[in-house]
Amino acid sequence: MLKGFKDFLMRGNVVDLAVAVVIGSAFTAIVTAFTNGLIKPLISTIGGTNAANGLGYQIFDNNRATFLDFGSVINAAINFVLVAAVVYFVIVLPVKKVQERRKRGQEPGPAEPTDVELLTEIRDLLRAQQSHQRGTDRD
Repeated sequence: MLKGFKDFLMRGNVVDLAVAVVIGSAFTAIVTAFTNGLIKPLISTIGGTNAANGLGYQIFDNNRATFLDFGSVINAAINFVLVAAVVYFVIVLPVKKVQERRKRGQEPGPAEPTDVELLTEIRDLLRAQQSHQRGTDRD
C-alpha cells in the first residue's frame, strides 16, 4: 500500500500540482511578510521625490494616484525569487534526484506488470477456466 502511494506521489503531474499549491498559498504569505516587513523598509530608506512614500517618483505633486512606486516592484521581484528558490531547492531538486536514480535503476520505479507477467496471468486464468468447464461438463 505504501509503495503504491509512493508511486502515486512520484508521478510528474502530482509533483507539478504540489509545486503550484505551495507557490500559490501559504508559503507565499510567509515570504510576502518577510519582504514587506524587512526588505521593503530597507528599500524605502533610499527614498525618491517623497521619502515618506519610499522609492518612487511623484508625477503630479497634487495627485497622490500618480506616484510610481518602484519599491513595491522591487519588493515583489525579491518575493518571487525567494519563493521560486525555496520551491526549487526543497521540492523540485529532490524529486529530480529521485527520478534520476530510478532511471539508473538504483531505485525501483512505479510497479507495473510486465508483458510476460500479464501473459502468464492470462494463461493461468484460461487454464483455470478450462478446468472448471471440464468439471461442470462431467456433472
